[in-house]
Amino acid sequence: MSKIRMNTEFRNKILNRYVDNAETENTQEREAFFDAREKVDEIYPQAFELAKLVVGRAYPKEDVDTCKSLKAKYGQPLDVVAKDKCFYFSYAKDELEENEDESDRNVSEHFDFGLFGDISNSEYGNGTSGKQFAYAYKREELKAKECNADILAQQNGKEDNPHKTKHIDANDKALGYSNYSRYNSDDDNAIGMTKQFDSQFYLDIIGTSHCRSRTIACTKQEFQVFQMLKQAKSNVITCHQKWIDSIEKQKQAMKTGLKAYRYLSEGVELMKELGIELDEAELVRCNSTGLTIYNPQNLASMIKGMKNTTMTREQKIAIRKEYEKQNNLN
Repeated sequence: MSKIRMNTEFRNKILNRYVDNAETENTQEREAFFDAREKVDEIYPQAFELAKLVVGRAYPKEDVDTCKSLKAKYGQPLDVVAKDKCFYFSYAKDELEENEDESDRNVSEHFDFGLFGDISNSEYGNGTSGKQFAYAYKREELKAKECNADILAQQNGKEDNPHKTKHIDANDKALGYSNYSRYNSDDDNAIGMTKQFDSQFYLDIIGTSHCRSRTIACTKQEFQVFQMLKQAKSNVITCHQKWIDSIEKQKQAMKTGLKAYRYLSEGVELMKELGIELDEAELVRCNSTGLTIYNPQNLASMIKGMKNTTMTREQKIAIRKEYEKQNNLN
């Protein structure tokens, strides 16, 4: 029986099967990402309970209720109470550094509890980090809607392009996101999953002007808890990026090898070497040539080496000893 020649369709089928497997394989990179998301779930309620106390000190409930009653009596001119989920917290340093003056006394930062809340240290940021977190945090929900939750990680460092924009727009639509107001959450147009997530973190504030103009005082310790939430969200982005980088490297190696294979059986053998069962007959349902440069065993070994890259000190010592033994360096 003659061998079946490899073609583009077969290559894509094998590659897609490999990627599906890579996304569910328990690697160090994947586990770190899931652990980071769990940490966010732990810190979020702690930070928000603290935010309730801090915001409550600045805008006591009795004052909020008074303002609401005055609005009910006199209407729009006294509409000064709004819901918000982002706050500009600030604390005063006890001591200044040698090169600081009084203008450096107050330390302030913008903290947004929303799903798309920016986590950069700038006043408002450009929204990129908020989308990075939202897509990573809601990855399974986006994939269930056939969206590419990994688009920003895959396109990291690249200029905007139609492919990237198309998937970003699809993700935003699937999550119900349509940009946050810079005044208060009453002006947000979020729906669906974004609205559901954000609704957990609304607090009453007095004054509907820019967040920056209503700085809320807190202690240094309280400020540090809010920073912990930002750091935890940032870690989700970092771990997601590392995981997707690992998969993208594996994909590229697979593409290069599959492009070089002349026969379908070579692709099936490669998958077998990678521990993925693939039936050749299953692929031959739907119909190019190349030079066989990549040996399936070698390529499989190389791809396996692109994940679980964290080594213990003992592993590093063992590798070094083996190297010295082979090269007679001892």
